[in-house]
Amino acid sequence: MTGTNRLPQIALGNGGPAIGIQGLGCMGMSEFYGDTDETESLATLKLALELGVTMFDTADVYGMGENERFLAPFVQANRDRVVIATKFGYARTPERQDDWSLDNRPEFIRQAAENSLQRLGIELIDLYYMHRRSTDVPLAESIGAMADLVAEGKVRALGLSAVSAEDLREAHAVHPIAALQSEWSIFTRDIETDIVPAAVDLGVTVVPYSPLGRGMLTGQAFAENLSAGDARSYFPRFSAENRAANMRLVAKIEEIAAGQGVTSAQVAVAWLYAKARELGAALSPIPGTRSRKRLQENVAAASLTLDQAVIAELEPLAQEVAGIAI
Repeated sequence: MTGTNRLPQIALGNGGPAIGIQGLGCMGMSEFYGDTDETESLATLKLALELGVTMFDTADVYGMGENERFLAPFVQANRDRVVIATKFGYARTPERQDDWSLDNRPEFIRQAAENSLQRLGIELIDLYYMHRRSTDVPLAESIGAMADLVAEGKVRALGLSAVSAEDLREAHAVHPIAALQSEWSIFTRDIETDIVPAAVDLGVTVVPYSPLGRGMLTGQAFAENLSAGDARSYFPRFSAENRAANMRLVAKIEEIAAGQGVTSAQVAVAWLYAKARELGAALSPIPGTRSRKRLQENVAAASLTLDQAVIAELEPLAQEVAGIAI
Protein backbone atom coordinates (compact mmCIF):
# COMPACT_ATOMS: atom_id res chain seq x y z
CA MET A 1 0.00 0.00 0.00
CA THR A 2 1.30 3.42 -0.96
CA GLY A 3 -0.03 6.95 -0.72
CA THR A 4 0.33 10.63 0.10
CA ASN A 5 -2.01 13.24 1.58
CA ARG A 6 -2.72 15.28 -1.55
CA LEU A 7 -6.39 15.49 -2.50
CA PRO A 8 -6.97 15.68 -6.28
CA GLN A 9 -10.05 17.17 -7.91
CA ILE A 10 -12.58 16.03 -10.47
CA ALA A 11 -15.41 17.72 -12.34
CA LEU A 12 -18.87 17.35 -10.84
CA GLY A 13 -20.86 15.60 -13.56
CA ASN A 14 -20.28 16.62 -17.16
CA GLY A 15 -18.54 19.98 -17.14
CA GLY A 16 -19.57 20.96 -13.63
CA PRO A 17 -17.47 22.74 -11.00
CA ALA A 18 -14.26 21.14 -9.77
CA ILE A 19 -14.66 19.28 -6.48
CA GLY A 20 -12.26 17.38 -4.28
CA ILE A 21 -12.36 13.62 -4.74
CA GLN A 22 -13.63 13.48 -1.18
CA GLY A 23 -16.39 15.59 0.32
CA LEU A 24 -17.60 16.00 3.89
CA GLY A 25 -20.92 14.79 5.26
CA CYS A 26 -22.14 17.35 7.80
CA MET A 27 -25.30 15.71 9.16
CA GLY A 28 -23.77 14.53 12.44
CA MET A 29 -22.72 18.07 13.30
CA SER A 30 -26.35 18.81 14.18
CA GLU A 31 -28.35 15.63 14.82
CA PHE A 32 -28.69 11.85 15.03
CA TYR A 33 -25.20 10.76 16.12
CA GLY A 34 -25.10 11.72 19.79
CA ASP A 35 -23.84 14.90 21.43
CA THR A 36 -22.69 17.64 19.08
CA ASP A 37 -19.72 19.99 19.45
CA GLU A 38 -20.05 23.11 17.35
CA THR A 39 -16.55 24.36 18.16
CA GLU A 40 -14.88 21.16 16.97
CA SER A 41 -17.27 20.88 14.04
CA LEU A 42 -16.38 24.38 12.84
CA ALA A 43 -12.68 23.60 13.19
CA THR A 44 -13.27 20.46 11.15
CA LEU A 45 -14.98 22.43 8.39
CA LYS A 46 -12.07 24.87 8.18
CA LEU A 47 -9.46 22.11 8.13
CA ALA A 48 -11.39 20.22 5.46
CA LEU A 49 -11.15 23.21 3.14
CA GLU A 50 -7.42 23.49 3.80
CA LEU A 51 -6.97 19.82 2.91
CA GLY A 52 -8.75 20.18 -0.42
CA VAL A 53 -12.26 19.09 0.53
CA THR A 54 -14.58 21.45 -1.33
CA MET A 55 -18.00 19.75 -1.37
CA PHE A 56 -19.93 19.98 1.89
CA ASP A 57 -23.10 17.93 2.17
CA THR A 58 -26.20 18.84 4.17
CA ALA A 59 -30.00 18.62 3.88
CA ASP A 60 -32.99 20.58 5.07
CA VAL A 61 -34.03 17.65 7.28
CA TYR A 62 -30.75 17.52 9.25
CA GLY A 63 -31.65 19.18 12.51
CA MET A 64 -34.79 20.35 10.71
CA GLY A 65 -32.90 23.26 9.17
CA GLU A 66 -30.34 23.71 11.94
CA ASN A 67 -27.52 22.04 10.00
CA GLU A 68 -27.94 24.50 7.14
CA ARG A 69 -27.99 27.39 9.60
CA PHE A 70 -24.85 26.09 11.29
CA LEU A 71 -23.03 25.84 7.96
CA ALA A 72 -24.20 29.24 6.73
CA PRO A 73 -21.38 31.45 8.13
CA PHE A 74 -18.72 29.02 6.91
CA VAL A 75 -20.27 28.79 3.44
CA GLN A 76 -20.67 32.55 3.17
CA ALA A 77 -17.10 33.24 4.30
CA ASN A 78 -15.69 30.82 1.72
CA ARG A 79 -18.29 31.13 -1.02
CA ASP A 80 -15.82 31.05 -3.90
CA ARG A 81 -14.23 27.81 -2.62
CA VAL A 82 -17.18 25.84 -1.25
CA VAL A 83 -19.52 23.64 -3.27
CA ILE A 84 -22.56 23.36 -1.02
CA ALA A 85 -24.90 20.42 -1.54
CA THR A 86 -28.28 20.23 0.14
CA LYS A 87 -31.43 18.19 -0.29
CA PHE A 88 -35.23 18.26 -0.21
CA GLY A 89 -37.83 15.54 0.02
CA TYR A 90 -38.82 14.87 3.62
CA ALA A 91 -41.84 16.60 5.14
CA ARG A 92 -40.32 16.60 8.63
CA THR A 93 -40.43 19.94 10.48
CA PRO A 94 -39.86 21.10 14.08
CA GLU A 95 -43.61 20.89 14.54
CA ARG A 96 -43.76 17.36 13.04
CA GLN A 97 -40.47 15.80 14.07
CA ASP A 98 -41.67 12.24 13.52
CA ASP A 99 -43.09 12.90 10.07
CA TRP A 100 -40.74 11.12 7.67
CA SER A 101 -43.17 11.17 4.76
CA LEU A 102 -41.89 12.19 1.34
CA ASP A 103 -43.00 15.10 -0.80
CA ASN A 104 -41.73 15.53 -4.36
CA ARG A 105 -44.44 17.90 -5.58
CA PRO A 106 -43.17 20.85 -7.64
CA GLU A 107 -44.62 23.39 -5.22
CA PHE A 108 -42.93 21.65 -2.28
CA ILE A 109 -39.61 21.58 -4.12
CA ARG A 110 -39.75 25.28 -4.88
CA GLN A 111 -40.57 26.24 -1.30
CA ALA A 112 -37.91 23.87 0.08
CA ALA A 113 -35.27 25.46 -2.15
CA GLU A 114 -36.27 28.95 -1.07
CA ASN A 115 -36.09 27.90 2.57
CA SER A 116 -32.64 26.34 2.13
CA LEU A 117 -31.33 29.43 0.35
CA GLN A 118 -32.59 31.58 3.19
CA ARG A 119 -31.11 29.40 5.92
CA LEU A 120 -27.75 29.17 4.13
CA GLY A 121 -27.78 32.90 3.39
CA ILE A 122 -26.76 32.43 -0.25
CA GLU A 123 -28.29 33.06 -3.67
CA LEU A 124 -27.30 29.81 -5.37
CA ILE A 125 -27.31 26.18 -4.24
CA ASP A 126 -24.40 24.46 -5.99
CA LEU A 127 -25.85 20.94 -5.92
CA TYR A 128 -29.51 20.28 -5.12
CA TYR A 129 -30.55 16.70 -4.43
CA MET A 130 -33.86 14.94 -4.34
CA HIS A 131 -33.25 13.25 -0.99
CA ARG A 132 -35.62 10.37 -1.67
CA ARG A 133 -37.91 9.50 -4.56
CA SER A 134 -41.66 9.54 -3.95
CA THR A 135 -43.64 7.44 -6.42
CA ASP A 136 -46.71 9.58 -5.67
CA VAL A 137 -45.40 12.20 -8.10
CA PRO A 138 -44.24 11.47 -11.67
CA LEU A 139 -40.46 11.75 -11.70
CA ALA A 140 -40.52 14.00 -14.77
CA GLU A 141 -42.63 16.56 -12.87
CA SER A 142 -40.21 16.67 -9.96
CA ILE A 143 -37.13 16.92 -12.17
CA GLY A 144 -38.87 19.56 -14.23
CA ALA A 145 -39.38 21.66 -11.11
CA MET A 146 -35.72 21.20 -10.17
CA ALA A 147 -34.72 22.19 -13.70
CA ASP A 148 -36.77 25.38 -13.35
CA LEU A 149 -34.64 26.31 -10.35
CA VAL A 150 -31.53 25.89 -12.50
CA ALA A 151 -33.03 28.08 -15.22
CA GLU A 152 -33.81 30.75 -12.62
CA GLY A 153 -30.25 30.77 -11.31
CA LYS A 154 -31.16 29.42 -7.88
CA VAL A 155 -29.52 26.00 -8.35
CA ARG A 156 -26.33 25.18 -10.25
CA ALA A 157 -26.52 21.39 -10.65
CA LEU A 158 -28.99 18.62 -9.87
CA GLY A 159 -28.53 15.39 -7.94
CA LEU A 160 -30.52 12.34 -6.93
CA SER A 161 -30.15 10.19 -3.84
CA ALA A 162 -30.89 6.48 -3.42
CA VAL A 163 -32.67 5.97 -6.73
CA SER A 164 -32.66 3.07 -9.17
CA ALA A 165 -30.70 2.98 -12.41
CA GLU A 166 -34.00 3.30 -14.26
CA ASP A 167 -34.94 6.43 -12.30
CA LEU A 168 -31.50 7.92 -12.91
CA ARG A 169 -31.81 7.43 -16.65
CA GLU A 170 -35.34 8.81 -16.73
CA ALA A 171 -34.37 11.89 -14.75
CA HIS A 172 -31.26 12.51 -16.82
CA ALA A 173 -33.41 12.55 -19.97
CA VAL A 174 -35.37 15.48 -18.50
CA HIS A 175 -32.35 17.45 -17.24
CA PRO A 176 -28.68 16.48 -16.80
CA ILE A 177 -28.01 14.93 -13.41
CA ALA A 178 -24.59 15.81 -12.02
CA ALA A 179 -24.43 13.54 -8.99
CA LEU A 180 -25.91 10.33 -7.65
CA GLN A 181 -25.73 9.86 -3.89
CA SER A 182 -26.18 6.31 -2.60
CA GLU A 183 -24.84 4.18 0.22
CA TRP A 184 -21.70 2.31 -0.88
CA SER A 185 -19.07 0.64 1.26
CA ILE A 186 -17.30 -2.65 1.90
CA PHE A 187 -20.50 -3.69 3.73
CA THR A 188 -23.08 -2.29 1.25
CA ARG A 189 -22.47 -3.02 -2.42
CA ASP A 190 -25.80 -3.41 -4.19
CA ILE A 191 -25.32 -0.30 -6.34
CA GLU A 192 -22.38 -1.90 -8.18
CA THR A 193 -24.61 -4.10 -10.36
CA ASP A 194 -26.79 -1.58 -12.21
CA ILE A 195 -26.66 1.85 -10.62
CA VAL A 196 -22.96 2.64 -10.87
CA PRO A 197 -22.80 1.45 -14.51
CA ALA A 198 -25.73 3.73 -15.32
CA ALA A 199 -23.94 6.66 -13.69
CA VAL A 200 -20.81 5.88 -15.68
CA ASP A 201 -22.81 5.77 -18.93
CA LEU A 202 -24.40 9.13 -18.20
CA GLY A 203 -21.31 10.91 -16.87
CA VAL A 204 -22.81 11.25 -13.40
CA THR A 205 -20.48 11.58 -10.41
CA VAL A 206 -21.10 8.94 -7.74
CA VAL A 207 -21.21 10.36 -4.20
CA PRO A 208 -21.23 7.48 -1.71
CA TYR A 209 -22.72 8.26 1.66
CA SER A 210 -21.88 6.14 4.72
CA PRO A 211 -18.65 4.87 3.12
CA LEU A 212 -17.60 3.87 6.63
CA GLY A 213 -20.79 1.95 7.34
CA ARG A 214 -22.12 4.76 9.56
CA GLY A 215 -18.92 4.50 11.56
CA MET A 216 -18.90 0.73 11.98
CA LEU A 217 -15.93 0.33 9.65
CA THR A 218 -13.79 2.62 11.79
CA GLY A 219 -13.16 -0.27 14.18
CA GLN A 220 -14.57 -2.58 16.83
CA ALA A 221 -14.42 0.01 19.61
CA PHE A 222 -16.79 2.35 17.76
CA ALA A 223 -19.95 0.25 17.92
CA GLU A 224 -19.24 -0.72 21.52
CA ASN A 225 -19.30 2.90 22.68
CA LEU A 226 -22.35 4.49 21.07
CA SER A 227 -23.62 7.30 23.26
CA ALA A 228 -27.15 7.59 24.58
CA GLY A 229 -29.42 9.11 21.96
CA ASP A 230 -27.32 7.94 19.03
CA ALA A 231 -29.78 6.90 16.32
CA ARG A 232 -27.46 4.15 15.14
CA SER A 233 -28.35 2.13 18.22
CA TYR A 234 -31.68 1.42 16.52
CA PHE A 235 -30.27 0.47 13.10
CA PRO A 236 -30.44 -3.23 12.17
CA ARG A 237 -26.69 -3.67 11.77
CA PHE A 238 -26.09 -2.25 15.24
CA SER A 239 -28.76 -4.31 16.98
CA ALA A 240 -27.75 -6.72 19.72
CA GLU A 241 -28.41 -9.78 17.57
CA ASN A 242 -26.37 -8.49 14.60
CA ARG A 243 -23.63 -6.42 16.17
CA ALA A 244 -21.43 -9.29 17.33
CA ALA A 245 -21.41 -10.91 13.89
CA ASN A 246 -20.59 -7.63 12.19
CA MET A 247 -17.85 -6.80 14.66
CA ARG A 248 -16.14 -10.06 13.74
CA LEU A 249 -16.04 -8.81 10.15
CA VAL A 250 -14.71 -5.46 11.31
CA ALA A 251 -12.00 -7.32 13.22
CA LYS A 252 -10.89 -8.90 9.94
CA ILE A 253 -10.61 -5.45 8.37
CA GLU A 254 -8.64 -4.17 11.36
CA GLU A 255 -6.26 -7.08 11.01
CA ILE A 256 -5.75 -6.31 7.33
CA ALA A 257 -5.25 -2.62 8.13
CA ALA A 258 -2.69 -3.37 10.83
CA GLY A 259 -0.71 -5.39 8.31
CA GLN A 260 -0.64 -2.36 6.02
CA GLY A 261 0.22 0.14 8.75
CA VAL A 262 -3.05 2.06 8.42
CA THR A 263 -6.48 2.13 10.09
CA SER A 264 -9.57 0.12 9.22
CA ALA A 265 -11.31 3.34 8.18
CA GLN A 266 -8.51 4.09 5.74
CA VAL A 267 -8.77 0.61 4.27
CA ALA A 268 -12.52 1.13 3.82
CA VAL A 269 -12.09 4.46 2.04
CA ALA A 270 -9.20 3.24 -0.12
CA TRP A 271 -11.26 0.16 -1.07
CA LEU A 272 -14.03 2.42 -2.34
CA TYR A 273 -11.67 4.33 -4.63
CA ALA A 274 -10.30 1.03 -5.92
CA LYS A 275 -13.80 -0.23 -6.77
CA ALA A 276 -14.63 3.05 -8.49
CA ARG A 277 -11.52 2.77 -10.67
CA GLU A 278 -12.46 -0.82 -11.49
CA LEU A 279 -15.94 0.29 -12.60
CA GLY A 280 -14.78 3.48 -14.31
CA ALA A 281 -16.79 5.75 -12.01
CA ALA A 282 -16.04 9.35 -11.08
CA LEU A 283 -16.18 9.33 -7.30
CA SER A 284 -16.39 11.73 -4.38
CA PRO A 285 -17.45 9.94 -1.18
CA ILE A 286 -18.69 11.99 1.75
CA PRO A 287 -17.61 10.35 5.01
CA GLY A 288 -19.26 12.27 7.82
CA THR A 289 -17.30 13.47 10.82
CA ARG A 290 -17.14 16.34 13.27
CA SER A 291 -13.59 15.46 14.30
CA ARG A 292 -10.42 16.92 12.82
CA LYS A 293 -8.55 13.72 13.62
CA ARG A 294 -11.04 11.56 11.72
CA LEU A 295 -11.11 14.05 8.86
CA GLN A 296 -7.34 13.86 8.42
CA GLU A 297 -7.52 10.08 8.53
CA ASN A 298 -10.21 9.98 5.84
CA VAL A 299 -8.51 12.47 3.54
CA ALA A 300 -5.20 10.64 3.75
CA ALA A 301 -6.96 7.46 2.64
CA ALA A 302 -7.94 9.08 -0.66
CA SER A 303 -4.41 8.56 -1.96
CA LEU A 304 -3.82 5.07 -0.59
CA THR A 305 -3.53 2.22 -3.07
CA LEU A 306 -4.57 -1.22 -1.89
CA ASP A 307 -2.82 -4.30 -3.21
CA GLN A 308 -5.00 -6.68 -5.20
CA ALA A 309 -4.44 -9.33 -2.56
CA VAL A 310 -5.98 -7.03 0.06
CA ILE A 311 -8.94 -6.23 -2.19
CA ALA A 312 -9.49 -9.96 -2.70
CA GLU A 313 -9.62 -10.48 1.07
CA LEU A 314 -12.25 -7.79 1.42
CA GLU A 315 -14.37 -8.95 -1.52
CA PRO A 316 -16.63 -11.49 0.26
CA LEU A 317 -17.36 -9.50 3.42
CA ALA A 318 -20.55 -7.78 2.21
CA GLN A 319 -22.23 -11.16 1.79
CA GLU A 320 -21.59 -11.95 5.45
CA VAL A 321 -23.00 -8.72 6.95
CA ALA A 322 -25.89 -9.24 9.36
CA GLY A 323 -28.82 -6.80 9.12
CA ILE A 324 -30.00 -4.56 6.33
CA ALA A 325 -28.65 -1.10 5.54
CA ILE A 326 -31.18 1.70 5.95
